[in-house]
Amino acid sequence: MPAKTSFENLQVYKLGEKLADEVWTVGIGWEQFAKPTVGRQMVRAADSVGANIAEGSGRGSFQDNWRFVKMARGSLNETKHWLRRAFRRGILNAEDVKRIRPIIDELAAKLNAYLRSIGSITETIPVDEERATDN
Repeated sequence: MPAKTSFENLQVYKLGEKLADEVWTVGIGWEQFAKPTVGRQMVRAADSVGANIAEGSGRGSFQDNWRFVKMARGSLNETKHWLRRAFRRGILNAEDVKRIRPIIDELAAKLNAYLRSIGSITETIPVDEERATDN
């Protein structure tokens, strides 16, 4: 088995994978109407969380990594949206929510912590460059 890349060692990435796998497991059993409508959107959003973390870490620049982690956070919110829709429409049951909700809560906190740990865009712009962009 090949050596792991740096993103594969991140807890936040591993949680993203766990969420995507749980969402897949739930959605795969849905009936034909729900799968291509809500199910497909929900799986794509959940898969995007880990994919954005991986892509950002491989881009090689702080700005790209920061931007992709922000996109991962947006994908997590989209996943929450689709899970809420599925629950309200009676497609997702309370047992599934109890299993998925803690992953989402932990992942949201870890994404925010990861974003804080890599810093902010304004912290990385040199003073002279910042002034140049104000003109």
